[in-house]
Amino acid sequence: MKFGVDIGGTKIAAAVIDAQGRRIAEARRPNPRGDYAGTIAATAEAVAACAEAVSARPGRIGVCVSGNVQAATGEVVLGTARWINGRPFRDDIAKAVGAPVRLANDADCFALSEAVDGAAAGARLVFGVILGTGVGGGFVADGRLVTGARGIAGEWGHIPLPWGSQAELAAGPCSCGRHGCIEALLAGPGMAREFTAVTGRAAEDGRAVVALAEAGDADALAALDRYEERLGRALAVVVNLIEPDVFVFGGGLSNVARIYEGAAASMRAHVFGGVTDARLLPNSHGDSSGVRGAARLWDAD
Repeated sequence: MKFGVDIGGTKIAAAVIDAQGRRIAEARRPNPRGDYAGTIAATAEAVAACAEAVSARPGRIGVCVSGNVQAATGEVVLGTARWINGRPFRDDIAKAVGAPVRLANDADCFALSEAVDGAAAGARLVFGVILGTGVGGGFVADGRLVTGARGIAGEWGHIPLPWGSQAELAAGPCSCGRHGCIEALLAGPGMAREFTAVTGRAAEDGRAVVALAEAGDADALAALDRYEERLGRALAVVVNLIEPDVFVFGGGLSNVARIYEGAAASMRAHVFGGVTDARLLPNSHGDSSGVRGAARLWDAD
């Protein structure tokens, strides 16, 4: 049995999966905002509830969070749950649950889950793409996460949008503080901001733009055309670097069915040589991919 925990900005989800990848126990707790000790305690409670459900103590646990994870120290940098940033988070969770903890970025865990037994199962090189309130990525090769020397590998949202116009390269600011990042244009807030800049019409978030497009609004449909073309450019850079067999998509905007065809066409148009076999696929495990991937963080040992 494998124990995993997904720590989000508002909730903590723990789960146990068996050797066949079936989820056999789960527990959720609110994540007390701004309360570091409370987050540690709620995580321990969720793990304990799962352990009780399966009548087994965890031997080791995988945990995923947003932000950059420092492997050497177990600290989180630039996480959305800001109160855990810069603290010995991994070690404090390990003390609270009484088991070794492996900590990783949530987009990395998403990619690992989908590469092992999800939409990209069987593919050798998999790049996980998160399109939601932010833009993230994770890279899996031969079933193993590739995180880089300091855990930065896959942070695809924080490079400039390739082949960008002056207006695109001025977009933002991004959550990292810079302008022109992929995230500044392809995250939900960026989509809404760009829609407003072009049309003068307010949109609360990316979901609002998508809803307008689904209702046949011409301005929103044009915004999605621009979004897909930019997404394809951003994917083309990943192809030029590592050429994954599969891109698997998560996050709220991954549910927009039309983006796959439009982004794939744009990607092929911008890839070096104009040809690639990389496939774009929606995820299989939905919101549970993070916790499932976290539970698999020890598999490579």
